Amino acid sequence: MTLEWFAGLKPVVQALLGTLFTWFVTALGAGLVFFFRTINRKVLDGMLGFAAGVMIAASYWSLLAPAIEMAEESGAIGWVPATGGFLLGGTFLYAVDKVLPHLHLGLPMDQAEGIKTGWQRSVLLILAITLHNIPEGLAVGVAFGALGAGIPVASLGGAIALALGIGIQNFPEGAAVSVPLRREGFSRPKAFWYGQLSGIVEPIAGVFGAVAVLLMRPILPYALAFAAGAMIYVVVEELIPESQMSKSTDIATVGAMLGFAVMMTLDVALG
Repeated sequence: MTLEWFAGLKPVVQALLGTLFTWFVTALGAGLVFFFRTINRKVLDGMLGFAAGVMIAASYWSLLAPAIEMAEESGAIGWVPATGGFLLGGTFLYAVDKVLPHLHLGLPMDQAEGIKTGWQRSVLLILAITLHNIPEGLAVGVAFGALGAGIPVASLGGAIALALGIGIQNFPEGAAVSVPLRREGFSRPKAFWYGQLSGIVEPIAGVFGAVAVLLMRPILPYALAFAAGAMIYVVVEELIPESQMSKSTDIATVGAMLGFAVMMTLDVALG
């Protein structure tokens, strides 16, 4: 597969392939369950911090900055769609967070969030990571959709950089589902299956995002900012608190710094 071949594909197909890649990396992370029954808490905190750093950097470099530039080039006030879309994205994830039953890593069952159900702990853990993946898939899809919409500031390199960054941080998320499921008594194949399944929502959200901006080009700045707001909500509500739950807060912080640096470098170098 060459870059020229990929560039010749339709944006929706690019979005699908990009998010299939991010799902594949989730599956790779889930595959750790075949080698480890547990993950050292310090290592997990560092990986969660890294994921948070990647998402923070992607929210600005790949989503908010292009949204502002696109709005200004169309004659609009740059901060209006950026601010409005950002707050809408956060509000959307807030609403989903309050409705969808889920349980964050390392918490007891009585601290499960969303509508109260009798679902098993394992199901709630899977849904928590699935919730992370909705804005990630949407962000990648919108980035590729911007190419097909003919937006001058959109670049194939920038969209690929975003897919790479999201994919990298999906590795610990896959492990964060499958390994705890193994501790819950699941077989290794079953724990892997549910771990990778948590990432399958990304191709769905990615294709939806690409199609939406192609059909409604004027909403693109809002869509980019919406994805950014949703990702920042996930970072502040879930990833950072989870990474700071134990005493290894310095490791989580260093992980976040490294994640931010990696994503910023990818976006600037490729975008």
